[in-house]
Amino acid sequence: MTVNEIKKYRKKDAFSYSFGAFPTFELLQNKPEMAEMILVHEDASAELLEKLKRECEKADVKIIYSGRRVEKVRDKENCIVIGVFRKYQCKLEHHKNHMVLVNPSDAGNLGTIIRSCVGFGITNLAMIEPAADIFHPKVVRASMGAVFRMKFEYFSCFDQYFLEYGDERENYPFMVNGTYRLGTLRHPGDQAFSLIFGNEASGLDESYLHIGKSVVISHAHAIDSLNLSLAAGIGMYEFFQSADGIKREFKVK
Repeated sequence: MTVNEIKKYRKKDAFSYSFGAFPTFELLQNKPEMAEMILVHEDASAELLEKLKRECEKADVKIIYSGRRVEKVRDKENCIVIGVFRKYQCKLEHHKNHMVLVNPSDAGNLGTIIRSCVGFGITNLAMIEPAADIFHPKVVRASMGAVFRMKFEYFSCFDQYFLEYGDERENYPFMVNGTYRLGTLRHPGDQAFSLIFGNEASGLDESYLHIGKSVVISHAHAIDSLNLSLAAGIGMYEFFQSADGIKREFKVK
């Protein structure tokens, strides 16, 4: 890829961007083999430039100093560093815990959930299509670059995911009419699990009541449901507390 190919992001392109210094450092440290170049605006401080030079040298990635190129693709004026990277594919790990998102549509929510996943030790993400584009710069930025620490895989339907991964683990669909109240379940630490969440607008349909153990997050009746990223964060926190395997991994006492 050449610097002349830099343009506004399009889903069909083979490359994407990390907007901002922090997500770009995450790219260089976790997916250096996918990084094509780093674009830097002349407004960058000397301290930031020195750190970028060190990381780019370790990752063997070139730096392009061009405010014009940065301004061409950025979506906010305060963005002065942009990582350019090739899109890539992953496969989920069978023995690890999964986050499963059914038809997530909001890029900001997806990025926030990814960041929370990494924070709670869940680094495998299944997305049931139609789903937001995980490589959209808005997702990368909302995740603060945590997306580069994730393994992810798209599936055409939930059945496709379940056939490959579902019956070897405990499945927990989160639903407003779930059978088990969150906090009453204790997951054994020696078995992988999947936390399953639905679309921001419609959640999971009734068929998910028959998959694993459906879970409800109790809240006041003044609202009908919680925001997806908030619900996912609450669910992950509770499983972080109760699943012995996660606590051992993070040495939680």
